[in-house]
Amino acid sequence: MPSSEELHKRRTAAVARGVGSVVTSYVESASGGTVRDVDGREWIDFASGIAVTSVGNSAPAVVAAVREQVERFTHTCFMVAPYESYVALCERLIALTPGGFDKRAALFNSGAEAVENAVKIARHATGRPAVVVFDHAYHGRTNLTMALTAKVMPYKHRFGPFAPEVYRVPMSYPLRDGGLSGPDAAIRAIDVVEKQVGGANVAAVLIEPIQGEGGFVVPAPGFLPAIAAWARGSGAVFVADEIQTGFCRTGAWFASEHEGVEPDLVTTAKGMGGGLPIAGVVGRAELMDAVHAGGLGGTYGGNPVACAAALAAIETMRELDLAAAARALEARLLPALRELADRDPGIAEARGRGAMLAIELVKPGGVEPDAARTAMVARACHDAGLLVLTCGTYGNVMRLLPPLVIGEPEVDRGLELLRTALLGA
Repeated sequence: MPSSEELHKRRTAAVARGVGSVVTSYVESASGGTVRDVDGREWIDFASGIAVTSVGNSAPAVVAAVREQVERFTHTCFMVAPYESYVALCERLIALTPGGFDKRAALFNSGAEAVENAVKIARHATGRPAVVVFDHAYHGRTNLTMALTAKVMPYKHRFGPFAPEVYRVPMSYPLRDGGLSGPDAAIRAIDVVEKQVGGANVAAVLIEPIQGEGGFVVPAPGFLPAIAAWARGSGAVFVADEIQTGFCRTGAWFASEHEGVEPDLVTTAKGMGGGLPIAGVVGRAELMDAVHAGGLGGTYGGNPVACAAALAAIETMRELDLAAAARALEARLLPALRELADRDPGIAEARGRGAMLAIELVKPGGVEPDAARTAMVARACHDAGLLVLTCGTYGNVMRLLPPLVIGEPEVDRGLELLRTALLGA
């Protein structure tokens, strides 16, 4: 088997430079909460492929379902010759997402594709053009979703012009809001919409219940319900981007549930597929069914192999009660992170829900972001055998996304490696 060094030389000659990687080692196998490279080195996994392998890598039920489906057929295109697994997965999404109202669902390939289709549905159903998004948001890399995303580097730099009729308003960011309450932060955002867009022109309000790439920002209590209430009152579609927060990651099936919010539309991907690429939009039947036949779809959307994987992953989440596992991880990890923050003046805050946790690094004595130290800590973690990710508008947030099936020894060892990396950087 080639070494990581040999593979990296081949990569440099074959793979476009614009495709980056966190580490330069090349994976040979992964399971549970660990990843092993081709040189036999092992990492504790606090990344989960960016919140994808929530049920663990190569989860047995997912592997079995994929193997069985591949042997029967790999593709027909649901728009040409449909199959049961697509229907069954839509039924599961309808049952799991918040809201007791009549729903419909449609399947796609990626989170960005799901978001783009949610916007299409909202515009078609309302006949309105404007889409409201928030500071620090991340929604994808297509042209429309780049417009929806806030951060320029590396996602938007020199890739424009972008899709029009996208309007950005302030997010509730408790660390940087000077104590502003959730309802007051919502009033601030709504005031911008009313003055600059006009509620009657808004097709959709699109928000991550907990922001992902933007820094694992948990809005102040009351912010999400107030924004959702304003959207409904204005005739706009409230869209929850649950691509990173969904499927037990925050200790509930969907993060909207923490404040009793029932979105009109929910976008899903990442953890849904057990490692295979699949995404969905699910929501109010009158919105989903407003689009004409043929207006939604895609050649690979709801591929039968990916549907089989998703159904097996969801059943694994149910059988193992991975929402409870995420809450247990929060109970184990968040107090330890807060203890680190109490001891380290360069950690402004430890935050998050479930197994979606983060620390924000700053220059001691204030909230000035310290991106340089964040990068150093991440490198030290990688060198020591811990896979972590950085994020945030200012590049100063370390996010922890362990698989929900990770064992306690791996969690404790990962925490120890993180502590050591912080002390040395």
